[in-house]
Amino acid sequence: MCRLNKHVSLMNNVNLNGMEVQGNGKVVIGNNFHSGKEILLITQNHNWKNAKSIPYDEEYLLTNITIEDNVWIGSRVTILGNTTIGEGSIIQAGSVVVNDIPPLSIAGGHPATVFSKRDEAHYNKCKENGNIY
Repeated sequence: MCRLNKHVSLMNNVNLNGMEVQGNGKVVIGNNFHSGKEILLITQNHNWKNAKSIPYDEEYLLTNITIEDNVWIGSRVTILGNTTIGEGSIIQAGSVVVNDIPPLSIAGGHPATVFSKRDEAHYNKCKENGNIY
């Protein structure tokens, strides 16, 4: 099941297998996106810095998430706001994305870090030939 809101923009050939967006920040999901199950995107947080009360106040801070073209995200990944996942990247199942992931990266863990890269020449050849799944 997917729970999206009016702040989510989906491009072409987006394949969702279960995603929830929490918050009212903007989410853009690029072309040819594939996901595993139980993906969580969080685009809103309580104000805790200089808050009027402890541990936080009534103000919400909105953040944005951008997922570029040809990205594959494994099951049970959490993506926090103010992040971009670069074109052609793969995010390992169970990861927590808290920082930007550069294009063509293979990343995983908590927090997600890059541990490998796609072969750029091969990626570009597939893209140029229209070999998109």
